[in-house]
Amino acid sequence: MKFFTVISSKTKRIRGIPLKGPAVVPRDPSTSLGMTRGTALAFFLCINFAITSASFAQADAEFTKANQDFAQGHFKEAITGYEALIRSGQWSANVFYDLGNAYFRTGDFGRAILNYERALALERHHPEATANLQIARDEAHALEIQPGSLERYLQFASLNQYSIAAATAFWLAIFAMLALILKQRRSARAIALSICCLLMLAIAVYAIFTLERGSKGQALAVVTGKDVQARLATADTANSVLALPVGSEIKILSTRGDWIYAALPNNLRGWIPAKNAEQVRL
Repeated sequence: MKFFTVISSKTKRIRGIPLKGPAVVPRDPSTSLGMTRGTALAFFLCINFAITSASFAQADAEFTKANQDFAQGHFKEAITGYEALIRSGQWSANVFYDLGNAYFRTGDFGRAILNYERALALERHHPEATANLQIARDEAHALEIQPGSLERYLQFASLNQYSIAAATAFWLAIFAMLALILKQRRSARAIALSICCLLMLAIAVYAIFTLERGSKGQALAVVTGKDVQARLATADTANSVLALPVGSEIKILSTRGDWIYAALPNNLRGWIPAKNAEQVRL
């Protein structure tokens, strides 16, 4: 899983070197310029902090500029600014959300939906992205892959929350089992805690596995091309399985050359040109 640099901003809505001599103490040969280890470490930490701060300041300035372009109605310039931030690795849910808004304003509903989906992949509970995603889907008549009943139930928590729960349960189980091994008398409370933690760990790992392979998992992609037909074979002349409006969801199963084999809405499967879809997870 990738870690993302969070850029805070208000969101918008569509709706709105030693000398010789007996008196000279030899310096540590691992340092230079007369620096001790501690001085060298402090120096490099300060340099690293300055570079990082400058990088954040530049990213914040670029984000502000892109937001100004959006507010002034210069949507293509705003798109260029937001995408430059993303290419440099300075992204957040709000950057993807604002990029989605800019694409929406230009009438590119496929990429608007794609970026709303990316915002929600980073921050599941993002009400503005959720609302605007539905608006864009309605405008584009986009098709959505429906999750199964078990997946729908597991979606009450995010992947990050399940990961934290799994890590916490793992270490609690380790400590409880160590207590059982080191103590002469086995405590029923420690045994019960070990069992509960192991059960919680198993549930969290199963939930992560299920969600990663589910309708909103790693393989999720969005159709960005227009007039896309899913076909029975990797040929433009093959029979059509399903017409996919721009913005429709697909789940990538495999690739062959310039084609993607995907699970489609309505429990269908077919081949589509790879150039016509983009994966949500970067």
